[in-house]
Amino acid sequence: MNTGFGALSTEIVRALMLLRINTLAKGYCGIRLETLVEMLNKRVHPIIPAKGSVGASGDLAPLSHMILVLMGEGKAEYQGRVMTGKEAMEKAGIRPVQLEFKEGIALNNGTQLMTAIAALTIHDAEKLIKTWEVATALTLEALLGVSDAFDERIHMVRPHEGQAITAKNIRELIAGSRLVQTGKEAMEKLHRPHDPYSLRCVPQVLGAARDAIAYARSAVEVEINSATDNPLVFPEDEICLSGGNFHGQPISLAMDLLGLALTIVGNISERRTARLLDEKLNNGLPAFLIPPEAKKGLNSGLMTVQYTAAALASENKVLAHPACVDSIPTSANFEDFVSMGVSAAQKATQILKSVEYIVAIELLCAVQAVEFHGSEKLGKGTKMAYLTVRKTVPVLSEDRVLSEDIEKIRQIVKKSILSESARVLGSY
Repeated sequence: MNTGFGALSTEIVRALMLLRINTLAKGYCGIRLETLVEMLNKRVHPIIPAKGSVGASGDLAPLSHMILVLMGEGKAEYQGRVMTGKEAMEKAGIRPVQLEFKEGIALNNGTQLMTAIAALTIHDAEKLIKTWEVATALTLEALLGVSDAFDERIHMVRPHEGQAITAKNIRELIAGSRLVQTGKEAMEKLHRPHDPYSLRCVPQVLGAARDAIAYARSAVEVEINSATDNPLVFPEDEICLSGGNFHGQPISLAMDLLGLALTIVGNISERRTARLLDEKLNNGLPAFLIPPEAKKGLNSGLMTVQYTAAALASENKVLAHPACVDSIPTSANFEDFVSMGVSAAQKATQILKSVEYIVAIELLCAVQAVEFHGSEKLGKGTKMAYLTVRKTVPVLSEDRVLSEDIEKIRQIVKKSILSESARVLGSY
């Protein structure tokens, strides 16, 4: 089936195969596993269309493409080449399977595609949250922010776990900073006792996102280690029961929540980027962070990078519309309520990628803003992060192509290099 939307990545296919093996190994499906394990170990990767699942009964169409190769049919990728499933199995020295009773439905009836995408996305989201805290701390210092909002006592009296973790990480990142100040100092110097919400409410906003990611993780961990086939065989009781464990609603709901949380992260990051560039709001920094030696009018500084952040943040708001509340009947109206779990997972992945770029743009602006205050005044953690970015992207002294800078920083965001260099650990 050629959907016209392309095939799943090798990473997702391998995750799907591994998760399918794990759920079948629970022993409630009545199936042989050896050939599928051998395919995974010898890296025979079925070509699976990215679209085609409504999330009940499981991910039927995508998983069926996995089974085709298991049977010596369909198409597969082996040693970097796409070929017929039969050829791939022959080259890998694997004998195709002749399916027996129950094995066909056991192989394609389950939630492994949506769960595979979910697991990979949650892993990346956890890394992104830590990097986002680094970006926040750098922006807080660049804007001469107030540290009171991160005081442990505030978060002890509203003890959401994610909120406390974020506040603690920010405190550790800015420790020793000569750029942040107390509310009393801010009132005396800048005639304001606290910061706007995009800085002051970071623990509450990002903390809520942390908690949402933690929930999504817990749901996926349960799903990974569950039997999602139908019907299920219970040998000890000598009974075969038909139910609905193939239904993807737990993953669909969790991934929509993850998408919402990541969208919020991108929204507040974009607002801080806009503040860094606005001379009316950035506490004395030049407009668009144009260096004094660069002639205004000839150089636009970082003005246009905020356009990109704004575009991505707005697109995310559209993608954040939940898939889990949608349903469209299939199987002649017998399967009359479906989860749209793959759609929810794929949307969350797309949102995640956009937020990686939004955070990269904030980092680009924050380190440029720090130049006007002096990087030697940064906190212990933020100084390490600043140096890591500067090894990748030089100071902007005059206009240059910024898309390359954004892509370079996005790569260190994706690889979680900043949070590791700044020693932001956190927990979930």
